[in-house]
Amino acid sequence: MEIDMDIHESGEDYLERIIMLEEEKGREKVHAIDIASSLGYSKPSVSKALKKLNALGYLKTNEKEEIILSESGRNVAEATYERHRFLGDWLVSIGVNKEAAYKDACKMEHDLSEETYQAIRRLAKGD
Repeated sequence: MEIDMDIHESGEDYLERIIMLEEEKGREKVHAIDIASSLGYSKPSVSKALKKLNALGYLKTNEKEEIILSESGRNVAEATYERHRFLGDWLVSIGVNKEAAYKDACKMEHDLSEETYQAIRRLAKGD
């Protein structure tokens, strides 16, 4: 799935982090403080970013201040996270140490065109 090009890299990172936290918590709802803690950002900075993502229709919060991804938000989050995992795993498979591989994958996941990403996937699968 192609990543929505209307959202900036930082927005993709927030959406990806939400889905990662959901996974870590076993589908428990995520709160702004969870994101702030995991990224090392201040809660006001996270709240500001979440308001922007809400205004763009990627998420909403309920009365308990739980973050709920919209369908489009979940699509962006899943696509970003899938790219991150695939690229990280691939870099490790070609000899990059795990820490560097996943750090680089985080940068690559946002900047690769869909065409280049799919070409790397085909190469990795031996197609």
